[in-house]
Amino acid sequence: MSPGAAGGRRRGAAGHVARKRFGQHFLVDGGVVDAIVDAVDPRPGQALVEIGPGLGALTRMLLARCGALTAIELDRDLAARLRGWPGLTVIEADVLTVDFGTLADAAGQRLRIVGNLPYNISSPILFHLMHWAGRVHDQHVMLQKEVCERIAAAPGGRDYGRLSVMLQWRYAIEPVLDVPPTAFDPPPRVDSAVVCMRPRPDPAPVDPALLSELVQVAFSQRRKLLRHTLGRWLQAREAADAAGAMAGFDLQRRAEEVPVAEYLALAARLPARPPPCAA
Repeated sequence: MSPGAAGGRRRGAAGHVARKRFGQHFLVDGGVVDAIVDAVDPRPGQALVEIGPGLGALTRMLLARCGALTAIELDRDLAARLRGWPGLTVIEADVLTVDFGTLADAAGQRLRIVGNLPYNISSPILFHLMHWAGRVHDQHVMLQKEVCERIAAAPGGRDYGRLSVMLQWRYAIEPVLDVPPTAFDPPPRVDSAVVCMRPRPDPAPVDPALLSELVQVAFSQRRKLLRHTLGRWLQAREAADAAGAMAGFDLQRRAEEVPVAEYLALAARLPARPPPCAA
């Protein structure tokens, strides 16, 4: 596991040169590794997928528990080091290009996703994974601590925002453990944390693109009341749509005061935008 925090190019654990462009910081604290593996509790026969195995500290312990694992690694040198490990299938690719539905089809079951999400692109990866939430049993992921706080944030706080609403729509989110910089070689400049994300079995039936647009508009100017942002956006839609959607929705609040359920209910009352006409 190699978190994607800021850091320079230097020789890290096991003689591998940590690459700045990949944000490589290798997990070397055995106690942290054990805690993550205990939280995951992998069993033989389960379809485990590890994102960002790095030098394999976590990979080795997962394999000891479950016997087989698929690892996604972008760094070709690290991928080469991992190939040949018994029970390990290595996919050398950018995780943003990986079709997790195909992996679930091949396994014949829902996936269990584990590992690091590179911090500089953690949000795009989380949204990429959300496309396959219905094919995933759970995902234990390490992120920058402040991102974990934003994901799990409740309404009313400064951490609550678009990421909170979108991900809490599809997942139940539970903090697992905090991880200090000293757990890595080389140490990152930020604190890290692990969260468990379990896909909700009955997510509200809303259009993801519409919900994303709605929430983005709502949080575009956090200090303003929603009547100045979301209200104007709603009024710009068809008049009938806006009138029906705003019924019972209080626009005299700021975006961070609105619970996830209310954003979902509002999105459900709005019809999806029609696809653009072909030229």
